[in-house]
Amino acid sequence: MNIPKTDLPRIVIIGGGFAGMALARKLLKEDVQMVLLDRHNYHTFQPLLYQVSTSGLEPDSIAYPLRKITRSSKKCFFRLAEVKSISDETKTVHTNIGDLVYDYLVIATGSKTNFFGNESIEENGMWMKTVPQALNIRSLILENLEQATITEDPEKRKALLNFVLVGAGPTGVELSGAIAELRNHIVPKDYPDLDPNEMHIHLLEGLDRVLPPMSEHASKKAQEFLEELGVKIHLNTMVEHYDGHLVTTNTDLAIKTETFIWSAGVTGAPVEGLNASALVEKANRYEVNAFNQVNGYENIFAIGDIALMQTEDFPKGHPMVAQPAIQQGKHLAKNLKRLLKGEKLEAFNYFDKGTMATVGRNRAVVDLKKWKFSGFFAWFVWMFVHLWFLVGFRNRLVTFFNWIYNYVNFDKAARLIIRPFKGHEKSMTFEKDKT
Repeated sequence: MNIPKTDLPRIVIIGGGFAGMALARKLLKEDVQMVLLDRHNYHTFQPLLYQVSTSGLEPDSIAYPLRKITRSSKKCFFRLAEVKSISDETKTVHTNIGDLVYDYLVIATGSKTNFFGNESIEENGMWMKTVPQALNIRSLILENLEQATITEDPEKRKALLNFVLVGAGPTGVELSGAIAELRNHIVPKDYPDLDPNEMHIHLLEGLDRVLPPMSEHASKKAQEFLEELGVKIHLNTMVEHYDGHLVTTNTDLAIKTETFIWSAGVTGAPVEGLNASALVEKANRYEVNAFNQVNGYENIFAIGDIALMQTEDFPKGHPMVAQPAIQQGKHLAKNLKRLLKGEKLEAFNYFDKGTMATVGRNRAVVDLKKWKFSGFFAWFVWMFVHLWFLVGFRNRLVTFFNWIYNYVNFDKAARLIIRPFKGHEKSMTFEKDKT
């Protein structure tokens, strides 16, 4: 890997997501050698991926180069690598570009899409965990609209204009709302030969309400907002099969569609090599103690989505969202400093800042510890929070101006088919989730 030999403690971080990046930024000025590994050379702000997939933002608005983090210290390095396995006996990380010995290892590999064993969905559906996948969805949506304008077969046209999203969590709610706004504001202007009323957005959820992780108030308001936008919501409905053309469910509902997007869940993305006892198999996450040490290891840590820390308040582990990852990354940096000084480690305590979801223009829901609100003010709070947590001044500036432009003009300026998707589903353009 061409990493210089050193007498300093070497800390290797696998993953440049929210957790890994928060940790790396806090270690830059410490007297350690830090090596950050990731299979992409950028950090992705995943909460806004849905805006890339619906033409609201270009990908460079939500992506931040990881080398911008490590370049400020001569003792810190980034390597573009895919980690294959870990050998704890030799303290070695094995990657596709070589091996690297560590003193302390931090696993921050995050999560991947959970298909719950349904092979037909994994083979034929779309999902959205990375920038390339979001661009695939954007291309597919726009290509299907283009195809619908020239299709004479009414059944084929109907399938092209049916959009089916599975999973009414924050991602599914935000994505279906954004597609509805695309239909309501963009299609009438860009596609005058299409009737927007022929375009149907279906949101399927296996439970009895949308936004199950949030409060009843948020669920009720989000459903009202979605129905106002014209989204058809199907609760207590689970997908059984999708063959690329027809969705079948556990009810009588069956929908012909050429756009099927799966957002029904995530699971951990572990690395091979650690003892089986370290992994909670059902969740696919590493069991960690209050200091984020992986069960059975003193010098291997896990943070973020991949870490399952059971507490009295969170018996099933912390939610797999950005805030626990960021807080664990920052806290582990402090603990590593203590460890190097021979001091006692301090337990991690998660501060829940609340949850929120947007349902389109002027519509959002926010759950805080003591307050729950919705509507325009919630939407304003949602925008402010997401701008604040975007990495880099340029990203914030570009995103802010895009939002202002979209708001004033009822427009989505990024509706470009840069890399065609249709006809390449089985080839290189459909990036699968990898560890």
